[in-house]
Amino acid sequence: GIDEIRTLRESVKYAPTRGKYKIYIIDEVHMLTKESFNAFLKTLEEPPAHTIFIFATTDVHKVPLTIISRCQRYDFRRIQLETIKTTLAKIAEEEKIKIDDKTLTIISKKADGALRDAESYFDQVIAYCNGKIDSEIVSQMLNLIDEEIYFRISDAVLSKDYKSVFEVSNTIFENGWDFLDFIDGLNEHFRNILTVVVTDKPDLAETAEVYKNRYLDYKDKFSESDLLRLLGFLNKVQQELKYSQNQKLKIEIALCHLVGLERTQTISNLLNNASENDIVESSSGKSQKQNLFNKSAAPKTEYPSEKTKTKSVSEPVRKTGLETKINTPVIVNDLDFNKVVDMWQGFVNIINNEKGFLLGPALESLKPIKLIGNQLNVRFRDDISEKTFEMHEKYIEQKCEDYFGKRLRFKSTPDEKKPEMPAKFSKAETNQESQKNEITDPYEDIILNELGGQKIE
Repeated sequence: GIDEIRTLRESVKYAPTRGKYKIYIIDEVHMLTKESFNAFLKTLEEPPAHTIFIFATTDVHKVPLTIISRCQRYDFRRIQLETIKTTLAKIAEEEKIKIDDKTLTIISKKADGALRDAESYFDQVIAYCNGKIDSEIVSQMLNLIDEEIYFRISDAVLSKDYKSVFEVSNTIFENGWDFLDFIDGLNEHFRNILTVVVTDKPDLAETAEVYKNRYLDYKDKFSESDLLRLLGFLNKVQQELKYSQNQKLKIEIALCHLVGLERTQTISNLLNNASENDIVESSSGKSQKQNLFNKSAAPKTEYPSEKTKTKSVSEPVRKTGLETKINTPVIVNDLDFNKVVDMWQGFVNIINNEKGFLLGPALESLKPIKLIGNQLNVRFRDDISEKTFEMHEKYIEQKCEDYFGKRLRFKSTPDEKKPEMPAKFSKAETNQESQKNEITDPYEDIILNELGGQKIE
């Protein structure tokens, strides 16, 4: 308070009776009031030559800037795990106490970087165990989660074992362990796996020597991208768990999602296989065009018979890894109207696979009428289909060249001329007329006949 600071200001004037300096240590200095800091400010600006002040705080942001600017700042970091273990091992050796590395790791982790806390826990363990120090007893005494729990979760992620999730959740609940501590430990567990995967060594893993060899087993089972996704997901769960009313249910759902995450390596392999297959197909298509159109480059080429050609065209193309049915383009040298009619449905299927939503209804309403050279006369059932076709006419012409081997020009003919059509289209026209005659609803008639709608079976 302000009174203690005033007393301190009066006492700093006197020289030390022994030694060269008088040292004042104020712990948790951020707890001083604003008035106390203001009263102390003058002394800090012009301190006596024989006086040294040491301020200690864990919340430096609560100390006024006017005080911080007049001090030399030293930030103390947490002591590393290995350093605490080494110090405790020396104490145990001097006191002739037998303790294993696993127990030392448990105590050092519980201390969280504070050597004073580690020594305090060490004294409690010695008094509790009566000379027989066991790691399991120490874990129960300090209420720490057994690390075997974390290895069960990582093994369940690899084997997609959802049953282990509920077993682990029930074990945590029955032992009274904190679910937030469990998530913290699981984060650290996958962090240790990441260090082993990245460095190929378990040196950076903050764990007992017994478990370091087990972490090495995960080196080839996890990838860096998988571990980053797992850690990102666990960090999100950690934030949500603080505000959850039913933490056990939240943990079970989160761990089930964790086990169900697919490996990114599988997705990347599928994409690589697909791209490799596309490259193979494009290269084979390019060589086929060279054989067809650059005949002068290879004058002595043996061409297969017509039966062989037909068989090779009709066989489905099989991709390695991913099997997909595709319509193979057919190259026809002498194209007439009957061949166009026979091959028309295959051409429509190709268009539907790529742009079926846009051009499917238009192609269904289109009827080939006559072929004159490279001009194909067609008839549309309605004006909307004709306009849709005209908007994508260049695309359809390009597909005709790829499929028929000849670029066709399309010309719409009026309804007045009705030449004889092949049986395939006359039957379809009869079915459409019978559907029109079956219309009984007046609103349906308006939609179909006046507004250009289509009836979908």
